[in-house]
Amino acid sequence: MPPVQLRAPAKLNLYLRIVGRRPDGYHELETVFERIDLADELTFEPWPDSTVTLTTDHPTLSVGPDNLILKAAKLLQQTAGVSTGAAIRLTKRIPVAGGLGGGSSDAATTLLGLNDLWGLSWSRARLKPLAAQLGSDVPFFLEEAAVAVGRGRGERCEPLRGVPTLWHVLVALPTALSTKDIFDDWDCAQAGAALTVPEGSLKILAHALSNGSLSELAQGLVNDLTPVAIRRCPLIATILSRLHEAGCPVVLMSGSGPTVFGLCRDESHARTIADSLRAKGSPTWTIHVVRTERCGGE
Repeated sequence: MPPVQLRAPAKLNLYLRIVGRRPDGYHELETVFERIDLADELTFEPWPDSTVTLTTDHPTLSVGPDNLILKAAKLLQQTAGVSTGAAIRLTKRIPVAGGLGGGSSDAATTLLGLNDLWGLSWSRARLKPLAAQLGSDVPFFLEEAAVAVGRGRGERCEPLRGVPTLWHVLVALPTALSTKDIFDDWDCAQAGAALTVPEGSLKILAHALSNGSLSELAQGLVNDLTPVAIRRCPLIATILSRLHEAGCPVVLMSGSGPTVFGLCRDESHARTIADSLRAKGSPTWTIHVVRTERCGGE
């Protein structure tokens, strides 16, 4: 059987609000995911017994049982009753612990890749309950829409149709931030405070996305985790300011950070801003021009 090769794209959070606290320890979220064309690559090959192995070109990434790729493989193998294994190879391009969902995307892509390799022919809908067990962001990467609203822990996704291709300048920093630590910091900052979320803000954002209006988007994009992430990594604030000064009308941190991005008018605008940042910024910043990645169903 020939190897199966798939891309595992990153995501941006165009909107992230914490709207409640849950008894299971997680937070109730409203978020908007956007799939982008910065991607890891995964290769799946048959293995003669039930063993699942993982290798990667990333020098520090664990390839042990704590890696979400292996967790996804084992979960699918056990649930489907598969007796064969797989050799998985990961080429890592998405920054680790950067708020871009790389681990979650790798896990979702593993479900898709092994579904193909093992000849299961499961639908994406059948794979989604497994994805939800693996992590809050994982189900989004099984969606066939490039942009979706996430609710609950983020695992309940509602596709947003008709969103035009968006262009961004992405700045990844050398610092890694723990999602758990950032949410814990947010809890401490909010201790005793009532949660308030502006009514209709998500509807306004969805309208702006469908229109492709940068001026409307500038009013609607928000990330509740930005202040606490900045306290752990003050450079986030610096990069947000640099992107805005360089000409991005909308700037935001993705997920729990520290990666930040600026929304641009088009590809030419994005490349001009990226060149400006590379000329004036630190060599420790990794700067990408990225765009919305479309799916087969769109």
